[in-house]
Amino acid sequence: MTRYLIVAHQTADSPQLLEAVKQIRGSDPDAEFGLVVPATPVAHLGRWTQGESQTVAAEAGERARARMASEGLELSEVTVGDANPVYAAADAFNREEWDHVLVSTLAAGASRWVKMDVVSRMMRELAVPVTHIAAEQ
Repeated sequence: MTRYLIVAHQTADSPQLLEAVKQIRGSDPDAEFGLVVPATPVAHLGRWTQGESQTVAAEAGERARARMASEGLELSEVTVGDANPVYAAADAFNREEWDHVLVSTLAAGASRWVKMDVVSRMMRELAVPVTHIAAEQ
């Protein structure tokens, strides 16, 4: 069984991420998916949202869980992680073993994570394949 860690926030329930998970599940029916949602400071989010960073991240995680479940896909866990997505992923690896990371971001021009070079940094920091999924605006 291959274990996939999804790292996402604003795009955690995006159609592009959902499609990627469906494709993986189609080729690997036993694949397991977990989601970590970094607690991005609310002031840094692309759209205005009320609430504290932890609450907003938890809500994004629950929306993603519901969206995946509506398509017959189960997330084995949904956690809120460090505000820095690289640290959030590293912390998830400290708790459990994962085989692959899926990083879901906004499109390149709008994504703070792309500007922070999160995908390349994860590729260097984590000893597993990292796949970038860019959501449309």
